[in-house]
Amino acid sequence: MNLKEYIIDKSKELNIDIIGFTDCKPLYRIKEYLIKRQKEERQTEFEEWDIEKRTDPKLIFPDCKTIISIGVSYNNIFSKRPDYRLKGRLSKSSWGLDYHIVLKNRMEKIIDEIKKLVDFNYKYFVDTGLLVDREIAYKSGIGYYGKNCSIINDEYGSFIFLGYILADLELRVSTNPMESKCGDCNLCIKACPTGALEGAFKFNPKKCISYLTQTKEKIPYELRDKMGIKIYGCDTCQLVCPKNKKVIKPNHEEFLPLDTKGYMDIEELLTISNRKFKERYGSMAGAWRGKTILKRNGLIALGNMKDRKNLSLLKPLLKDESPMIREYAAWAILKIDPEYGNKAIREILEHERDSKVRLEMENIIDYFFNKDIHKD
Repeated sequence: MNLKEYIIDKSKELNIDIIGFTDCKPLYRIKEYLIKRQKEERQTEFEEWDIEKRTDPKLIFPDCKTIISIGVSYNNIFSKRPDYRLKGRLSKSSWGLDYHIVLKNRMEKIIDEIKKLVDFNYKYFVDTGLLVDREIAYKSGIGYYGKNCSIINDEYGSFIFLGYILADLELRVSTNPMESKCGDCNLCIKACPTGALEGAFKFNPKKCISYLTQTKEKIPYELRDKMGIKIYGCDTCQLVCPKNKKVIKPNHEEFLPLDTKGYMDIEELLTISNRKFKERYGSMAGAWRGKTILKRNGLIALGNMKDRKNLSLLKPLLKDESPMIREYAAWAILKIDPEYGNKAIREILEHERDSKVRLEMENIIDYFFNKDIHKD
Protein backbone atom coordinates (compact mmCIF):
# COMPACT_ATOMS: atom_id res chain seq x y z
CA MET A 1 0.00 0.00 0.00
CA ASN A 2 1.42 3.41 -0.95
CA LEU A 3 1.24 6.45 1.32
CA LYS A 4 -1.74 8.05 -0.42
CA GLU A 5 -3.83 4.87 -0.14
CA TYR A 6 -2.81 4.59 3.50
CA ILE A 7 -4.00 8.16 4.18
CA ILE A 8 -7.32 7.49 2.44
CA ASP A 9 -7.89 4.30 4.45
CA LYS A 10 -7.01 6.00 7.74
CA SER A 11 -9.30 8.94 6.95
CA LYS A 12 -12.24 6.53 6.76
CA GLU A 13 -11.28 4.99 10.11
CA LEU A 14 -11.17 8.50 11.60
CA ASN A 15 -14.67 9.35 10.34
CA ILE A 16 -13.50 11.84 7.72
CA ASP A 17 -16.14 11.73 4.98
CA ILE A 18 -14.20 13.08 2.01
CA ILE A 19 -10.50 13.45 1.27
CA GLY A 20 -8.68 14.83 -1.76
CA PHE A 21 -5.16 15.76 -2.82
CA THR A 22 -3.82 18.59 -4.94
CA ASP A 23 -0.55 20.33 -5.70
CA CYS A 24 0.82 23.53 -4.17
CA LYS A 25 0.81 25.62 -7.30
CA PRO A 26 -0.89 29.03 -7.02
CA LEU A 27 -4.66 29.09 -7.34
CA TYR A 28 -4.49 30.82 -10.72
CA ARG A 29 -8.10 30.06 -11.70
CA ILE A 30 -9.62 32.15 -8.93
CA LYS A 31 -7.05 34.94 -8.75
CA GLU A 32 -8.60 37.14 -11.44
CA TYR A 33 -12.01 36.81 -9.77
CA LEU A 34 -10.59 37.93 -6.41
CA ILE A 35 -8.90 40.94 -8.01
CA LYS A 36 -12.15 41.93 -9.74
CA ARG A 37 -14.16 41.55 -6.53
CA GLN A 38 -11.65 43.67 -4.62
CA LYS A 39 -11.86 46.45 -7.21
CA GLU A 40 -15.65 46.35 -6.90
CA GLU A 41 -15.30 46.72 -3.10
CA ARG A 42 -17.06 43.43 -2.46
CA GLN A 43 -14.33 41.92 -0.34
CA THR A 44 -15.45 41.45 3.27
CA GLU A 45 -13.58 42.37 6.43
CA PHE A 46 -13.09 38.68 7.20
CA GLU A 47 -10.83 38.10 4.20
CA GLU A 48 -7.10 38.60 3.76
CA TRP A 49 -6.50 41.73 1.66
CA ASP A 50 -3.28 40.44 0.04
CA ILE A 51 -4.51 38.32 -2.87
CA GLU A 52 -1.09 36.72 -3.34
CA LYS A 53 -1.38 35.25 0.14
CA ARG A 54 -4.91 34.05 -0.65
CA THR A 55 -3.78 32.18 -3.74
CA ASP A 56 -0.19 31.00 -3.27
CA PRO A 57 0.22 28.08 -0.81
CA LYS A 58 4.00 28.49 -0.79
CA LEU A 59 3.70 31.96 0.73
CA ILE A 60 1.99 30.25 3.66
CA PHE A 61 4.22 27.18 3.78
CA PRO A 62 7.33 27.43 1.52
CA ASP A 63 8.08 23.69 1.70
CA CYS A 64 4.60 22.71 0.52
CA LYS A 65 4.45 19.94 -2.09
CA THR A 66 0.94 18.53 -1.57
CA ILE A 67 -2.31 19.81 -0.08
CA ILE A 68 -4.51 17.25 1.65
CA SER A 69 -8.08 18.53 1.63
CA ILE A 70 -10.82 17.07 3.82
CA GLY A 71 -14.58 17.40 4.02
CA VAL A 72 -16.94 16.44 6.83
CA SER A 73 -20.72 16.46 6.35
CA TYR A 74 -23.06 18.39 8.64
CA ASN A 75 -26.29 17.78 6.73
CA ASN A 76 -28.11 16.77 9.90
CA ILE A 77 -31.87 16.49 10.30
CA PHE A 78 -33.30 17.52 13.67
CA SER A 79 -37.03 17.87 14.14
CA LYS A 80 -37.33 18.82 17.82
CA ARG A 81 -38.05 22.48 18.53
CA PRO A 82 -37.50 24.43 21.73
CA ASP A 83 -40.50 25.49 23.81
CA TYR A 84 -39.67 29.17 24.29
CA ARG A 85 -41.75 31.80 22.50
CA LEU A 86 -39.18 33.93 20.69
CA LYS A 87 -37.06 31.64 18.54
CA GLY A 88 -34.12 32.91 16.51
CA ARG A 89 -32.84 30.50 13.87
CA LEU A 90 -29.28 29.14 13.76
CA SER A 91 -27.61 27.87 10.60
CA LYS A 92 -26.74 24.16 10.57
CA SER A 93 -23.11 25.27 10.65
CA SER A 94 -23.69 26.39 14.26
CA TRP A 95 -25.97 23.62 15.49
CA GLY A 96 -23.62 21.53 17.59
CA LEU A 97 -20.01 21.63 18.70
CA ASP A 98 -17.83 24.22 16.95
CA TYR A 99 -16.69 22.58 13.71
CA HIS A 100 -13.24 24.18 14.02
CA ILE A 101 -12.65 21.99 17.07
CA VAL A 102 -14.04 18.84 15.45
CA LEU A 103 -12.16 19.14 12.16
CA LYS A 104 -8.89 20.14 13.81
CA ASN A 105 -9.14 17.07 16.00
CA ARG A 106 -9.70 14.84 12.95
CA MET A 107 -6.83 16.42 11.05
CA GLU A 108 -4.47 16.09 14.01
CA LYS A 109 -5.33 12.40 14.15
CA ILE A 110 -4.67 11.86 10.45
CA ILE A 111 -1.38 13.76 10.84
CA ASP A 112 -0.43 11.42 13.69
CA GLU A 113 -1.25 8.41 11.51
CA ILE A 114 0.92 9.71 8.67
CA LYS A 115 3.77 10.27 11.11
CA LYS A 116 3.72 6.58 11.96
CA LEU A 117 5.03 5.93 8.45
CA VAL A 118 6.99 9.03 7.53
CA ASP A 119 8.37 12.15 9.19
CA PHE A 120 7.05 15.28 7.51
CA ASN A 121 6.42 18.99 8.01
CA TYR A 122 3.02 20.60 7.67
CA LYS A 123 0.56 23.36 8.49
CA TYR A 124 -3.19 22.82 8.77
CA PHE A 125 -6.24 25.07 8.77
CA VAL A 126 -10.00 25.01 9.28
CA ASP A 127 -11.64 28.17 7.95
CA THR A 128 -8.90 30.27 9.51
CA GLY A 129 -6.15 30.10 6.88
CA LEU A 130 -5.45 32.79 4.30
CA LEU A 131 -5.97 30.53 1.28
CA VAL A 132 -9.39 30.09 -0.38
CA ASP A 133 -10.71 26.89 1.22
CA ARG A 134 -13.34 26.19 -1.44
CA GLU A 135 -10.89 26.55 -4.31
CA ILE A 136 -8.53 24.08 -2.64
CA ALA A 137 -11.44 21.66 -2.17
CA TYR A 138 -12.47 22.10 -5.81
CA LYS A 139 -8.94 21.66 -7.11
CA SER A 140 -8.41 18.55 -4.98
CA GLY A 141 -11.52 16.86 -6.38
CA ILE A 142 -13.70 17.02 -3.25
CA GLY A 143 -16.53 18.51 -5.27
CA TYR A 144 -17.62 21.01 -7.90
CA TYR A 145 -18.88 24.56 -7.59
CA GLY A 146 -22.65 24.93 -7.43
CA LYS A 147 -24.32 28.01 -8.86
CA ASN A 148 -24.49 29.32 -5.28
CA CYS A 149 -20.67 29.07 -5.14
CA SER A 150 -20.78 26.27 -2.54
CA ILE A 151 -18.72 23.13 -3.09
CA ILE A 152 -21.02 20.18 -3.88
CA ASN A 153 -19.93 16.57 -3.39
CA ASP A 154 -21.76 13.83 -5.29
CA GLU A 155 -22.31 11.70 -2.19
CA TYR A 156 -22.68 14.26 0.59
CA GLY A 157 -24.05 17.39 -1.08
CA SER A 158 -22.92 20.88 -0.06
CA PHE A 159 -23.37 20.84 3.72
CA ILE A 160 -19.70 19.99 4.23
CA PHE A 161 -17.11 21.59 6.48
CA LEU A 162 -13.72 21.99 4.82
CA GLY A 163 -10.17 21.84 6.09
CA TYR A 164 -6.74 21.36 4.55
CA ILE A 165 -3.18 20.31 5.39
CA LEU A 166 -0.19 21.85 3.62
CA ALA A 167 2.46 19.12 3.63
CA ASP A 168 5.98 18.59 2.30
CA LEU A 169 4.94 15.13 1.09
CA GLU A 170 5.23 13.95 -2.51
CA LEU A 171 1.85 12.40 -3.35
CA ARG A 172 -0.10 11.74 -6.53
CA VAL A 173 -2.67 14.51 -6.78
CA SER A 174 -5.90 15.40 -8.57
CA THR A 175 -5.42 17.25 -11.86
CA ASN A 176 -8.97 17.23 -13.24
CA PRO A 177 -11.44 19.24 -11.12
CA MET A 178 -15.10 18.39 -11.69
CA GLU A 179 -17.33 20.42 -13.94
CA SER A 180 -20.54 21.77 -12.41
CA LYS A 181 -23.50 19.39 -12.45
CA CYS A 182 -26.17 21.99 -11.75
CA GLY A 183 -27.49 21.91 -15.30
CA ASP A 184 -30.46 24.21 -15.88
CA CYS A 185 -31.40 24.31 -12.20
CA ASN A 186 -31.44 27.79 -10.65
CA LEU A 187 -33.48 27.15 -7.48
CA CYS A 188 -30.75 28.61 -5.28
CA ILE A 189 -30.68 31.85 -7.26
CA LYS A 190 -34.47 32.20 -7.06
CA ALA A 191 -34.56 31.40 -3.34
CA CYS A 192 -31.80 33.75 -2.13
CA PRO A 193 -33.65 36.22 0.13
CA THR A 194 -31.41 39.21 -0.56
CA GLY A 195 -30.42 38.58 -4.17
CA ALA A 196 -26.84 37.91 -3.12
CA LEU A 197 -26.75 35.26 -5.85
CA GLU A 198 -26.73 37.62 -8.80
CA GLY A 199 -26.63 34.81 -11.36
CA ALA A 200 -24.97 31.45 -11.86
CA PHE A 201 -21.64 31.46 -9.99
CA LYS A 202 -22.06 35.21 -9.34
CA PHE A 203 -22.08 35.93 -5.63
CA ASN A 204 -22.14 39.24 -3.78
CA PRO A 205 -20.90 38.34 -0.28
CA LYS A 206 -21.93 41.67 1.22
CA LYS A 207 -25.59 40.90 0.54
CA CYS A 208 -25.43 37.34 1.86
CA ILE A 209 -27.41 36.83 5.08
CA SER A 210 -24.69 34.57 6.45
CA TYR A 211 -22.29 37.52 6.16
CA LEU A 212 -24.83 40.03 7.47
CA THR A 213 -25.31 38.02 10.68
CA GLN A 214 -21.55 38.22 11.32
CA THR A 215 -20.45 41.65 10.19
CA LYS A 216 -19.95 44.59 12.54
CA GLU A 217 -20.65 46.97 9.67
CA LYS A 218 -24.01 48.74 9.59
CA ILE A 219 -26.58 46.54 7.86
CA PRO A 220 -28.66 48.40 5.22
CA TYR A 221 -32.29 48.77 6.30
CA GLU A 222 -33.67 47.01 3.24
CA LEU A 223 -31.46 43.97 3.89
CA ARG A 224 -32.57 43.76 7.52
CA ASP A 225 -36.08 43.17 6.21
CA LYS A 226 -34.84 40.07 4.37
CA MET A 227 -33.05 38.48 7.34
CA GLY A 228 -36.21 37.09 8.89
CA ILE A 229 -35.52 35.46 12.27
CA LYS A 230 -31.98 34.34 11.46
CA ILE A 231 -29.52 34.87 14.29
CA TYR A 232 -26.48 33.24 12.71
CA GLY A 233 -26.00 32.06 9.14
CA CYS A 234 -28.66 31.38 6.52
CA ASP A 235 -28.69 28.00 4.64
CA THR A 236 -31.53 28.97 2.27
CA CYS A 237 -29.64 28.30 -0.97
CA GLN A 238 -28.48 24.92 0.31
CA LEU A 239 -31.85 23.85 1.70
CA VAL A 240 -33.52 24.25 -1.71
CA CYS A 241 -30.68 22.55 -3.59
CA PRO A 242 -31.69 19.17 -5.08
CA LYS A 243 -28.10 17.97 -4.65
CA ASN A 244 -28.69 17.93 -0.89
CA LYS A 245 -31.53 15.45 -1.22
CA LYS A 246 -30.92 11.70 -1.13
CA VAL A 247 -27.34 12.12 0.06
CA ILE A 248 -25.41 10.03 2.58
CA LYS A 249 -26.59 10.90 6.09
CA PRO A 250 -23.80 12.29 8.29
CA ASN A 251 -22.38 10.23 11.10
CA HIS A 252 -21.21 13.05 13.35
CA GLU A 253 -23.17 13.44 16.56
CA GLU A 254 -21.04 16.45 17.46
CA PHE A 255 -23.03 18.52 14.98
CA LEU A 256 -26.48 17.68 16.36
CA PRO A 257 -28.16 20.64 18.16
CA LEU A 258 -28.93 18.70 21.32
CA ASP A 259 -28.78 21.83 23.51
CA THR A 260 -30.12 24.59 21.26
CA LYS A 261 -32.34 22.48 18.96
CA GLY A 262 -31.19 24.84 16.20
CA TYR A 263 -32.51 28.06 17.77
CA MET A 264 -31.62 30.73 20.30
CA ASP A 265 -34.03 32.16 22.85
CA ILE A 266 -34.15 35.81 21.78
CA GLU A 267 -35.68 36.99 25.05
CA GLU A 268 -32.81 35.36 26.94
CA LEU A 269 -30.30 36.78 24.46
CA LEU A 270 -31.44 40.33 25.23
CA THR A 271 -30.54 40.09 28.93
CA ILE A 272 -27.96 37.30 29.26
CA SER A 273 -24.62 38.19 30.87
CA ASN A 274 -21.33 37.62 29.04
CA ARG A 275 -20.45 34.84 31.48
CA LYS A 276 -23.76 33.04 31.01
CA PHE A 277 -23.53 33.50 27.26
CA LYS A 278 -20.14 31.78 27.17
CA GLU A 279 -21.37 28.99 29.42
CA ARG A 280 -24.49 28.34 27.37
CA TYR A 281 -23.37 29.06 23.81
CA GLY A 282 -19.57 29.20 23.92
CA SER A 283 -19.11 25.75 22.33
CA MET A 284 -21.05 26.57 19.14
CA ALA A 285 -19.37 27.96 16.03
CA GLY A 286 -21.49 31.14 15.97
CA ALA A 287 -20.31 32.16 19.43
CA TRP A 288 -17.06 33.51 17.97
CA ARG A 289 -18.91 36.68 16.94
CA GLY A 290 -19.79 37.46 20.55
CA LYS A 291 -22.98 38.26 22.39
CA THR A 292 -23.50 41.82 21.11
CA ILE A 293 -23.59 40.90 17.41
CA LEU A 294 -25.99 38.00 18.02
CA LYS A 295 -28.10 40.25 20.25
CA ARG A 296 -28.25 42.77 17.42
CA ASN A 297 -29.45 39.98 15.11
CA GLY A 298 -32.08 39.12 17.70
CA LEU A 299 -33.37 42.69 17.52
CA ILE A 300 -33.65 42.44 13.74
CA ALA A 301 -35.58 39.18 14.18
CA LEU A 302 -37.98 40.83 16.63
CA GLY A 303 -38.56 43.68 14.20
CA ASN A 304 -39.31 41.21 11.42
CA MET A 305 -41.79 39.34 13.64
CA LYS A 306 -43.88 42.54 13.85
CA ASP A 307 -45.49 41.49 17.13
CA ARG A 308 -46.51 44.42 19.38
CA LYS A 309 -46.10 42.15 22.42
CA ASN A 310 -42.36 42.52 21.93
CA LEU A 311 -42.32 46.31 22.27
CA SER A 312 -42.02 45.98 26.05
CA LEU A 313 -38.78 44.03 25.52
CA LEU A 314 -37.41 46.49 23.02
CA LYS A 315 -38.13 49.88 24.58
CA PRO A 316 -35.66 49.50 27.53
CA LEU A 317 -32.91 48.71 25.00
CA LEU A 318 -33.13 52.28 23.70
CA LYS A 319 -31.02 53.00 26.79
CA ASP A 320 -28.66 50.03 26.42
CA GLU A 321 -24.97 50.68 27.10
CA SER A 322 -24.09 49.59 23.54
CA PRO A 323 -24.63 52.27 20.84
CA MET A 324 -25.23 49.48 18.31
CA ILE A 325 -27.98 47.92 20.41
CA ARG A 326 -29.68 51.30 20.94
CA GLU A 327 -29.71 51.91 17.18
CA TYR A 328 -31.06 48.48 16.23
CA ALA A 329 -33.65 48.58 19.01
CA ALA A 330 -34.92 51.81 17.46
CA TRP A 331 -35.13 50.15 14.05
CA ALA A 332 -37.00 47.12 15.45
CA ILE A 333 -39.53 49.27 17.32
CA LEU A 334 -40.25 51.36 14.24
CA LYS A 335 -40.57 48.20 12.13
CA ILE A 336 -43.26 46.90 14.50
CA ASP A 337 -45.14 50.16 15.10
CA PRO A 338 -43.91 53.35 13.42
CA GLU A 339 -46.20 55.71 15.35
CA TYR A 340 -45.32 54.23 18.73
CA GLY A 341 -41.66 54.08 17.75
CA ASN A 342 -41.55 57.69 16.63
CA LYS A 343 -42.85 58.85 19.99
CA ALA A 344 -40.62 56.56 22.06
CA ILE A 345 -37.48 57.43 20.14
CA ARG A 346 -38.18 61.19 20.19
CA GLU A 347 -38.30 60.98 23.99
CA ILE A 348 -34.97 59.18 24.08
CA LEU A 349 -33.31 61.57 21.64
CA GLU A 350 -33.58 64.38 24.18
CA HIS A 351 -31.22 62.45 26.47
CA GLU A 352 -29.00 60.64 23.94
CA ARG A 353 -25.43 61.93 24.34
CA ASP A 354 -23.84 60.10 21.43
CA SER A 355 -24.14 62.32 18.36
CA LYS A 356 -23.70 59.37 15.98
CA VAL A 357 -26.52 57.45 17.66
CA ARG A 358 -28.77 60.53 17.57
CA LEU A 359 -28.11 60.95 13.86
CA GLU A 360 -28.77 57.27 13.17
CA MET A 361 -32.04 57.31 15.10
CA GLU A 362 -33.18 60.38 13.16
CA ASN A 363 -32.21 58.65 9.92
CA ILE A 364 -34.22 55.56 10.89
CA ILE A 365 -37.29 57.64 11.67
CA ASP A 366 -36.91 59.42 8.35
CA TYR A 367 -36.56 56.07 6.57
CA PHE A 368 -39.76 54.59 8.01
CA PHE A 369 -41.85 57.69 7.41
CA ASN A 370 -40.46 58.43 3.94
CA LYS A 371 -39.91 54.95 2.50
CA ASP A 372 -41.43 55.78 -0.86
CA ILE A 373 -39.11 58.75 -1.29
CA HIS A 374 -36.04 56.63 -0.44
CA LYS A 375 -37.07 53.96 -2.93
CA ASP A 376 -36.97 56.53 -5.71
